[in-house]
Amino acid sequence: MDLRLLSIATLLGILCFCSAQQEGSDCIKANAQSCGECIQVAEKCGWCTDIDFLKQGESKSARCDELQSLITKGCTKAKIENPRGSTSINKNKAVTNRKKDMAEKLKADQITQIQPQKLTLNLRSGEAQTFKLKFKRAEDYPIDLYYLMDLSFSMKDDLENVKNLGTDLMREMKEVTSDFKIGFGSFVEKTVMPYISTTPARLLNPCTSTNNDTCTSPFSYKNVLKLTENGKEFNSLVSKQQISGNLDSPEGGFDAIMQVAVCGDAIGWRNVTRLLVFSTDAGFHFAGDGKLGGIVLPNDGKCHLENNMYTMSHYYDYPSIAHLVQKLSDNNIQTIFAVTEEFQPVYKELKNLIPKSAVGTLSSNSSNVIKLIIDSYNSLSSEVILENGKLPEGVSITYKSICKNGWVGTGENGRKCSNISIGDEVSFEIAIKSEKCPPQGKSETITIKPLGFTENVEIVLNFICECECSKDGKPLSEMCHNGNGTFECGACRCNEGRIGRLCECSTDEVRTDDLDANCRKDNGTDICSNNGDCVCGTCECKKRENPEERYSGKFCECDNFNCDRSSNKLCGGHGRCECRVCICDANYTGSACDCSLDTSTCLAANKQICNGRGTCECGVCKCTNPKFQGPTCEICPTCSGVCAEHKDCVQCRAFDTGEKKDTCERDCSYFNLIRVKDRDKLPQPADQSYPLSHCKERDANDCWFYYTYAVRNHTEREVYVVDTLECPAGPDIIPIVAGVVAGIVLIGLALLLIWKLLMIIHDRREFAKFEKEKMNAKWDTGVNPIYKSAVTTVFNPKYEGK
Repeated sequence: MDLRLLSIATLLGILCFCSAQQEGSDCIKANAQSCGECIQVAEKCGWCTDIDFLKQGESKSARCDELQSLITKGCTKAKIENPRGSTSINKNKAVTNRKKDMAEKLKADQITQIQPQKLTLNLRSGEAQTFKLKFKRAEDYPIDLYYLMDLSFSMKDDLENVKNLGTDLMREMKEVTSDFKIGFGSFVEKTVMPYISTTPARLLNPCTSTNNDTCTSPFSYKNVLKLTENGKEFNSLVSKQQISGNLDSPEGGFDAIMQVAVCGDAIGWRNVTRLLVFSTDAGFHFAGDGKLGGIVLPNDGKCHLENNMYTMSHYYDYPSIAHLVQKLSDNNIQTIFAVTEEFQPVYKELKNLIPKSAVGTLSSNSSNVIKLIIDSYNSLSSEVILENGKLPEGVSITYKSICKNGWVGTGENGRKCSNISIGDEVSFEIAIKSEKCPPQGKSETITIKPLGFTENVEIVLNFICECECSKDGKPLSEMCHNGNGTFECGACRCNEGRIGRLCECSTDEVRTDDLDANCRKDNGTDICSNNGDCVCGTCECKKRENPEERYSGKFCECDNFNCDRSSNKLCGGHGRCECRVCICDANYTGSACDCSLDTSTCLAANKQICNGRGTCECGVCKCTNPKFQGPTCEICPTCSGVCAEHKDCVQCRAFDTGEKKDTCERDCSYFNLIRVKDRDKLPQPADQSYPLSHCKERDANDCWFYYTYAVRNHTEREVYVVDTLECPAGPDIIPIVAGVVAGIVLIGLALLLIWKLLMIIHDRREFAKFEKEKMNAKWDTGVNPIYKSAVTTVFNPKYEGK
């Protein structure tokens, strides 16, 4: 089981190692033929401009590698092209600290809520540029509010409550802003069947005759009042509005929202906070529903108002939700859906699809509409969400938000901050990265803006697609084979149709047999030793996944990774591999440079090489007599002299006795002493990787002591000693006396038992003999033979007992 686990761990290690190599070889694998191509591979790639950098058999693409690898191969830092990206701020107007009670009122275009306003980013492929945006919600910011109302018959009682909305809402909004405008629009439905009845009578009055109500003709969308500061004008115009009617339950509100969003001049939108209140008690039609009325043209998203009436409802289909989202976002409009409780679930789902929108519950007669608007506005304005324009191909952007109370958001949450009060300042860290250069390397411009706000940040993206050294390139250079290329950044960039390190070949000549013959060593069959490609009659060696490993030579017959190894190190770590042969460092020799020529490690204490008992080979003593061991052949485990040699020093250091007691510190400090409790704690030869001697010695008191002697790491001497002496003990009187007494008592008891047993056997035999004689007696044992009775009894034989 352990072997299997070890095998799996080894395999995983190899895979991880190979993966790491693979990751580190992106620059080489790209096969870049110029500096510009190289720096677009990854931010870690550099290009060596040194003319003499390439070795024989290496292609131009070998100039493109990781920086440290290029330096290792001999390219100086001054000769490496490695341009970096940068960020510069072009417009950085501070956010406005506006107060509501200030005497001087600022115009909307004088208020700044986001900083900075314009940046320029120089992007290198794979390298992200990060910058910070600040957002501060200004106090007393102007607001435009457009009230879009459903005027189908079911909203009759609601219209009565909206007629005074203008002045009442003006009064309430004064608490929020001193610059407020309000407008009004209404909608019903497309003016075709089956949405409305097209009979002449119903076109004039779509309301049922049983209600005796007079309704206005049905219409799609009507802009009743352009945005105005006059609340009374709002009340006056709204009070003149009449209810209309349609046939089906869903309404054509999406047509109206589209026109409100795109008809900015007709509505009167300013570059301020724009609110659209959409009031209805029904659902909505969307893209595709127009087919019921024979309308198949998609909504074009353009303004079609004539005399403030939408005139193309019969021609264009309803807009899709995505189309509405785009137009509302483009025009910075925040939507408030004021709908009855019955349709709350539908419009909440719609809210999730439309950023910066809110849903409020409208009472059955719209009596709570002002509170609903105020609450929804506060909800919308307390959240800032960043949105960017369309990104160029290959460009990505990430956001990180730093909101109130230190809350940090990443991913999709990095775009927004919530619970922002007036005067609060939040920030965003934005990183933009390009994975490739656009065609012709043209600059691109993108914008980032808070949803629902007119302000935005303009970002100019410049792409680093070429190296600085390419500006000094020499077209039609003689260094590139008769002017067949441009000499730039230390190498030739070949003209179209040319190839090779010096553009010496045309693409039509690359694989001919005549040229291939120049790539075969000794007229063999292998082209470039199977380690390269023949390009223009010259071998260009293959690249290895590990950038440190490479083929070389005229025929790619050499490499720097197939030399002998020692201790799993190429050339033992004491040399370099050149053309599959180790070139050893000084003082090392051998095919794997694993043999040291230094003899200092073989010197014994007596300054002799291996104590005169062996030879020094590769810095290690080889003892000529096999019974000697140790780094300098000083140990003989089978010789009796090892234990006797160190006996006195062990005795004096461990027990402070012996002949060297007085000179112990001077003569016996050459080893490390380790004490153990008993003999089982002494090291055993089988557990050690170095020679070990077990010793048992007797002192002057006939006491035995035990120890081991060994040399670790060729120089460190160790002695393990049992810290208790084993001395012969004298006779113990008490156990002896007790044993004699106990023996006597036991013997006595045994004799008594034997005598008793013999007596029992004898008595039983006598009694058996008596019983036998008794049985043999001829007289009745019940009559005394000596006694004679005086009475004689005679029986009458004729007497019958009568």
